[in-house]
Amino acid sequence: MNIRAKIFGAGSTQREPILQSKRSKGARSDSLDTVRVEREEWRRSDGRFEDRHRLLDEVVQVSRGDERHEVQLINLSGGGAMVSGEIELKLWDKVVLELGEEGSVECVVRWLRDGRFGLEFAHETRIDCGADQQAAILREVIRRSFPDVEFDADHHVQSEHSGPESRRERRHPLVWSGLLHHDYQSTPVRIRNISETGAMIDCPAMLTSGSEPLLEFGNGMSLSTKVAWVLGDQAGLRFDTPFDLHELSRSRPQVAGADWQPPSYLEAEVSNGSPWGDYWGRVSLGELRQDLEGFLKR
Repeated sequence: MNIRAKIFGAGSTQREPILQSKRSKGARSDSLDTVRVEREEWRRSDGRFEDRHRLLDEVVQVSRGDERHEVQLINLSGGGAMVSGEIELKLWDKVVLELGEEGSVECVVRWLRDGRFGLEFAHETRIDCGADQQAAILREVIRRSFPDVEFDADHHVQSEHSGPESRRERRHPLVWSGLLHHDYQSTPVRIRNISETGAMIDCPAMLTSGSEPLLEFGNGMSLSTKVAWVLGDQAGLRFDTPFDLHELSRSRPQVAGADWQPPSYLEAEVSNGSPWGDYWGRVSLGELRQDLEGFLKR
């Protein structure tokens, strides 16, 4: 500011304040990103790949055929789990991990060392019902969501007299997803298994046992639920009213791929690829359609 010009009136006639305004050093009323928060301690390691699902003192069951064993659940994530216990398992053994109500998930042993076992979850959504009912549901799903799927020319169609057990052994490749509305937010979830009374889901958001979220499948289909249990990013939901599994055909599923992304605690222990494909009897959509048309003729 020119004091002489101010006294004698020379120069610009524009009025200037004697004291200049100071720049605010605090937070603006409409923003908190102007507040400087001093870091008390700098990060000493890269924690982005650290395990976020390690559990303490969680005991679950692993079943293989008629055998049932209690094991300690060490880690649990969207693609698999790590357990330890006095159970004799070999690489590629197929087992069922029992996490709680509606919490049964098929697994295969991908890694073992010093009494610990790395388990990979089956990829498809398991529909818990009778074989005939499941076949009818899958047939309607293919008709609605995948009408352009063609038969596989080299596939041998199963006999109409093949029983429910042989149908149950054929693994479908479909994965259902949904949107879970909870705690004033909405989180995409994957359906691991579903029955008339409940479901098991992969949910990256933190849920609370006893809370009552809404599970939405799309096309206006939603279910009122209650969280029965939570372990890692897996949760068991109990439906308020029985769910008609045939309603699944109103929601388009995805087709499971053959790849599997190991969780961080197994990355160094397993190779790429997954046994949940032809090795375990999973069929393509074309093969599945042929099988279903073979014994569900209208």
